[in-house]
Amino acid sequence: MRGRLSSGPRAPVPCTRASVPTCPSPSDSSGASPSDMTATSRAVSAEHFAYLSSRTAGDDEFLVDLKRAAAAADIPAIWISPEQASLMQILLRLHGAQEVVEVGTLAGYSAIAMARALPEAGRVRTIEVKGRHADFAEDWIGRSDVAGRIEVLRGRALDVLPGLAADSADAVFIDADKESYVGYLAESLRIVRRGGLIMVDNAFAFGRLLEEDCTDPDVEAVRVFNDHMAGVHDLQSIIVPIGDGLWVGVKL
Repeated sequence: MRGRLSSGPRAPVPCTRASVPTCPSPSDSSGASPSDMTATSRAVSAEHFAYLSSRTAGDDEFLVDLKRAAAAADIPAIWISPEQASLMQILLRLHGAQEVVEVGTLAGYSAIAMARALPEAGRVRTIEVKGRHADFAEDWIGRSDVAGRIEVLRGRALDVLPGLAADSADAVFIDADKESYVGYLAESLRIVRRGGLIMVDNAFAFGRLLEEDCTDPDVEAVRVFNDHMAGVHDLQSIIVPIGDGLWVGVKL
């Protein structure tokens, strides 16, 4: 996975006149117009993320308890952040999604979050290769308010995905082993309907994406995937800079 969880709001950073940049005017000497903000955008700081987090609904008591139990069960805390969960719920609701496929269940946190954005007849089919994780997720899904909307499929995703019908999903969320991301995307493009969503976590490679001297295999795999995703003509996609970076794409 997966995005790092926010640590909560930070102390406000005082603004001074000297520290607040002014927006370029249409006659700016650089030649940039208001529509050229890609060239003149200011960096998003840790303080910006803290501000965002402080104004985004966090986990409810059930999800807090799930995370505590997962930690006690030695399940790694590599699920998506609450901010990512909120964005994904908004996107699923906007799309009127009913059928969602998830690659990588882990503790069931993201499956529950997504299922809560679906109608009563909606369903999340979530794929998990590790039996211990699947057992934990099924237990907590069964206790949740969306127990009837989530099905855990056990096995390797590259074995399970080919068994799902083409155009059978409104959305796919990928958050699993990085070296298989390109393969997961290929299957996702087959499974998701036209106009459907494909969301992929860890576009920032655990915060190490731009470290040129980093040769970690997972980081390298994310770099390869990012280049691949950006070149897929059947998708209109963008990386949203929340959590550890979330790819959001719409199948054309």
